[in-house]
Amino acid sequence: MCWGVFTLAVDQPSSQRALKPLYLSKDSLAAAKEKEGLPGDAAKEKEGALEDAGAEAPLGALWSPPAMGIPGTLPSTWAGRQEVAGLRTVLGEDTTGMSHTEGAGPPPALPWPKGTISSLHSGPGHEEQETQQRNGEDDQHDGSASLVWAATPGMLLQKDKQSSLHPLSLSWVLGYNSSLAVHSLMDGEDRVLLYVSSHVGVIHDVLGNRQYHLQGHTNAISCLCVSEDRRWVATADRGPDALIIVWDSYSGMPVRTIFESHAEDGVSAIAVSQDAKYLATVSAGAVQRVCVWKWTSPTEEPVCSTELRPEFGCQDYVIFNPQNPYEFVSNSKSQVIFYLWGDAGLQYGAPLLSSRTFNSSVGHFSQSVFHFNNSRALTGTSAGKLVVWDMVGPPAPSKELLDKPHSTKATRVVPLQKDSLTVLTVFESCIVTGDVKGQVKFYDGQLQLLACYSHSKVGPIQSISFSKSPPGLPGAFPACSTSCTASSQPVIPRNFILSTSDATVFRVATDGINFEKVMEEAKKAVNAIACHPRHALLAVGSRCGLLQVWGYQQTKYLVSRVFTEAGIQCLSYDPKGYFLAAGFTDGSVHILDAISLQSSCKAFKFSRGPVTHISFSHDSEYLATADENYTVTVYKRALQNGSGCWEHLAGLRSHYKPIRSILFGVQLDSSQPRLLSLGEDRQLVEYDLHGSSKDHMVVLQRHRVEQVAVPLCLAWYPQLSTESFILTANNCYKMKLYNTTTKMCRKTLLGPTYGSPLEKIQILTTSNTTDPQKHYLAYITKDKVGLQILPMDGNPHKSSAFICHPDGVSDLASSCDGLYVFTAGGNDCTVMKWEVSLTALDAAASLGGEDLIPFYNLLDGGREGEFFRELEDYFYYAQLRSHGIDTLETRQVSTHIPLEEIPSVMRAMGFYPSEEKIEEMINEVKFSKYVDIGEQVTKINLGDFIKLYINHRPAFGLSMKKIQHAFQVLGHDNENGDKVIDRRDLLLLLQCRGEHMTEEELAQCLTTLLGKHPGEGGSEPDTYDPSGAAAVTEDEIPEEITAEIFAADILGLPIAEPEKKNQKKEMNLWSMKTQKHS
Repeated sequence: MCWGVFTLAVDQPSSQRALKPLYLSKDSLAAAKEKEGLPGDAAKEKEGALEDAGAEAPLGALWSPPAMGIPGTLPSTWAGRQEVAGLRTVLGEDTTGMSHTEGAGPPPALPWPKGTISSLHSGPGHEEQETQQRNGEDDQHDGSASLVWAATPGMLLQKDKQSSLHPLSLSWVLGYNSSLAVHSLMDGEDRVLLYVSSHVGVIHDVLGNRQYHLQGHTNAISCLCVSEDRRWVATADRGPDALIIVWDSYSGMPVRTIFESHAEDGVSAIAVSQDAKYLATVSAGAVQRVCVWKWTSPTEEPVCSTELRPEFGCQDYVIFNPQNPYEFVSNSKSQVIFYLWGDAGLQYGAPLLSSRTFNSSVGHFSQSVFHFNNSRALTGTSAGKLVVWDMVGPPAPSKELLDKPHSTKATRVVPLQKDSLTVLTVFESCIVTGDVKGQVKFYDGQLQLLACYSHSKVGPIQSISFSKSPPGLPGAFPACSTSCTASSQPVIPRNFILSTSDATVFRVATDGINFEKVMEEAKKAVNAIACHPRHALLAVGSRCGLLQVWGYQQTKYLVSRVFTEAGIQCLSYDPKGYFLAAGFTDGSVHILDAISLQSSCKAFKFSRGPVTHISFSHDSEYLATADENYTVTVYKRALQNGSGCWEHLAGLRSHYKPIRSILFGVQLDSSQPRLLSLGEDRQLVEYDLHGSSKDHMVVLQRHRVEQVAVPLCLAWYPQLSTESFILTANNCYKMKLYNTTTKMCRKTLLGPTYGSPLEKIQILTTSNTTDPQKHYLAYITKDKVGLQILPMDGNPHKSSAFICHPDGVSDLASSCDGLYVFTAGGNDCTVMKWEVSLTALDAAASLGGEDLIPFYNLLDGGREGEFFRELEDYFYYAQLRSHGIDTLETRQVSTHIPLEEIPSVMRAMGFYPSEEKIEEMINEVKFSKYVDIGEQVTKINLGDFIKLYINHRPAFGLSMKKIQHAFQVLGHDNENGDKVIDRRDLLLLLQCRGEHMTEEELAQCLTTLLGKHPGEGGSEPDTYDPSGAAAVTEDEIPEEITAEIFAADILGLPIAEPEKKNQKKEMNLWSMKTQKHS
């Protein structure tokens, strides 16, 4: 009896996940195939194929990447990966390219490994043990394994949409990475494309208007490849924790994940062998590493690898020899490298070629291919030429390498055309080129032109992908028919897909006449999006000047307009939905009809720099913009000749640092609009629109909203109480509520902490009739999109975030009904539509616990930890101190402390707030009930104190990097090249900069920190004598102070060992200098 083997991934954390072997007898396999609809004879036939094919290793476990770097979140499409953990080797079509007839049951399996079965089956009774193991787990994994086993072409896009289990789930992607190839997965009745959008692979059914998303990467995908049978897709990325993921395009399941393949730099190029068993990857580092992977093996190590010399240039293209999987070629712009691998490792040759070789200009290399006669290779160049490489020695026929691999040299350079060649590929027995003029040319093996396809609207070609099989016919056509009349071209037997570098995709029919435009997306960065206030419309603006309106319910573009003068930087609909305003990179402002995109009036150009923000007032009477010149400009609607028009009102340079937000609101005592702007200069400016006149902008109020942090965004907080608030978020992960009238900070809250601060926020429109007090906030960080439950209280379980654009999010918009959130990716040229599930968000929040439980978990050690017990002790000590330590009177039992004790307890717990921060904390508690009951709060209990502490303390504590940064700014270089501050300068800075300290306060703080009581040599915190403080300061503080000395010896903070060693060395040098001086 013969046995096959595949592995199971135990559903555990990645650090503990183990591989568990599972063995299937041939009888069991045959039974399974018959169950799937295959007749017994067919099953036997397939068993024989398994024995003959002989793969080198069992398939790897379906390992899941980390959960996108976001605590408590998991991409929705990864759930399926957990379900198919029982399937390993049964991966669909035969990798030798044998086509699978529709309706004949499941496709053949991958070949079974050779040389591994006997080692896995040793000792008597092993067979029985394996059978029992299989029987015990069969029921659990049978259904999940069939997801890949029973998958057929087109099945993926026929799935019914299921409700999401996550607060945000990716629903649609606009745009794609035009620098990567677009592949044709299916053609004919179903036209299915595969392309990359940011960190997502998109399988797009063009005719069915459906998308399926391959989610798993946390960085932008840098390269991809597809197997010859179009079933297996491999994607790789660059950046931290780079991944290589192999997908089954039939089921959409990830079947193999390779972690830390090129951990430092990621992957710049990837290729799959003709038999789909091997991957070749090239790293993206300065010193590139080339690896060969047997992706069907569970090992995380490559079969072989080698490093390339930097002088070879950045190798950004790689391809296998279709007739020999142990041979492949890669190229940079200046060097072509040939590889041969096997048991002896990976060896390569880098033949030299320059303009002197053939006394002819060669140009830069673009792509390379192997000639179909298996003795030559070709490389296209920017000079429109083909370099022909010939193998000097015989190629290795199998995995065993020769002692010395065959060498390769350039034998001739063939000038094909004047235009640069951008694409070079082999299609059956034709050599196909694509160029910068949009031409596709077919040549025979002797480089004689057979056919040329071109169209005036096709730009520089980026990729060419042929359909899997000829349309409408069961068999294959001859490769390239050369029989043609004078009025016709040779017949190319398959349709093909062209993608261009200007983000356009065409489908070319076999008659050579029909160039069908399949997709046309933004060519440059997409920085601006806006949702219509009443209809399911999304406006998308690009730096290339393309403005498109997309119907997000029917998922198609409705109207577009191209502005050739400048790029679009920001967009906004007016609240009534009549106008769409666009701000441009040249400072101009266009006000357009919201439906036709025709101009409603002439363009304005009053800004001296690119317009960064644009917004309408609630009554559509005012339009305000902010630009990179820190100027706010206001336009007003007016009547001219009996019809409405827009005119410039005034502008003002109201900030001295970049403006982060402009916001219209409504006056509390009237329906008049009010306008505010928030800048990185920490100024919140309110303008007097009613009092402003032509060319004269009046500022009503100006408030500094932060002391140290930088405010980043601004929004009106929902009316959840009788008091109205403005909500801001800063770069210290804090969100603050300010009274809309007095601008007093009424509350500070811990915001979402997902790697970077909030960049933009929007209140979602909801129709929550069950709880009118519950609202929701959408936000974006540097690379994520998320939701937050309102009212906010600092509970981290009330927010959730997902990676949306790893290279940066540029804009955020939400639909008029609050069911969708949209993000723009800037330089990745994509827009993503996210479906909102508030039920899932509420469920996740409830799982985090109620009342104080979430806040206890934020304390070091939790509710039962030492930190909490210490906090209780300090809290009760503050109660005793408030009644007097030495009092003999009966003490009143209380669970509160006076507000005056808050600073002492905060500092005792290691949080040292500034005087302004202390005032904000006390006022937050004091006026918390003033609006409701008209009385001030004078005391606080332990639970409220814990919330106050959690919300106000630094989100990530005090780091050594912050202290070092301060010394970088304030210090100077000493003779050793270290940043230092002189003792005298430090004392002056503490007394004159920031919150000023008196000389007595400074002396008291320093003597207390240094643990010295002048004149007595002891430490008494309750008594202080200022006499002799200066002498102690001079004795204990060196003349030159580094960041390490300040942190360790003055503040008494623990620092890392290397920093301690450097600090000890500096102290020894200072001691030696002091002794020498004395």
